[in-house]
Amino acid sequence: MANIGFIGLGIMGKPMAANLIKGGHKLFLQSRSGVPAELTTAGGAACANAKEVTQKSDIVIVMVPDTPDVEKVLFGANGVAEGLAKGKIVVDMSSISPIETKNFAQRVNDLGCEYVDAPVSGGEVGAKNAALTIMVGGPQSAFDKVKPVFELMGKNITLVGGNGDGQTCKVCNQIIVALNIEAVSEALVFASKAGADPAKVRLALMGGFAASRILEVHGERMIKRTFDPGFRIELHQKDLSLALAGARALGVSLPNTATAQELFNACSANGGAKWDHSAMVKALERMANHEVAK
Repeated sequence: MANIGFIGLGIMGKPMAANLIKGGHKLFLQSRSGVPAELTTAGGAACANAKEVTQKSDIVIVMVPDTPDVEKVLFGANGVAEGLAKGKIVVDMSSISPIETKNFAQRVNDLGCEYVDAPVSGGEVGAKNAALTIMVGGPQSAFDKVKPVFELMGKNITLVGGNGDGQTCKVCNQIIVALNIEAVSEALVFASKAGADPAKVRLALMGGFAASRILEVHGERMIKRTFDPGFRIELHQKDLSLALAGARALGVSLPNTATAQELFNACSANGGAKWDHSAMVKALERMANHEVAK
């Protein structure tokens, strides 16, 4: 069993770390909000900072919200870089900029260590059930070493390519998820305002070509009004900002991604930054002057 560091123990990180402990690994833990007691009770060791985590670990996993957070964890005072020794592996499972990921990887490589970007999809439910999809960018040698660790957290694990390609894949994932949420939102608002029962419409659609995980999970959230995250709108806004910035740099038009971002922006403007991203439906409900549940 490996000595594994885990930095970032929020909605996603805490259950991911718990599954690694259940898998028999020794975990060294650090989070800006403090290390949850259930993880130390289960056998994890709390550390003062990222440097200490790294010094005690062979593999260091980072799971924090955004690109600046990863940079601070890796290269800030008492950060991961200060604790690295040749042969260690840094695994970033956050969802951040593919361009900056390549830069971070080079800086870690220059210290004699391997770097893997491995963002995830599946939300809190997937994290708890060790059923995440893990999109990996990095060298084959590092992937082979960390894959058994990934298998304790996820089911669909794919080496997409080199460093940065995992993050590019995650951006693609977030584009597809956002546009599907928008489509399901439009359909349920339309059905409900037309006088049909949105719950029955959803059940009917689940048996046809429109069936999807978004319709299954988030369609139910929209009908039952259960908008506690989940995955926060503010985090999906961050991911779509990466998509739109990348599109500008590449000369690619993403018109529907931009529309989805504007709907998220409308939710945030009405106090919804921390709602689950399925609450995008609320922006469309305002425009229709009609709530799906009514």
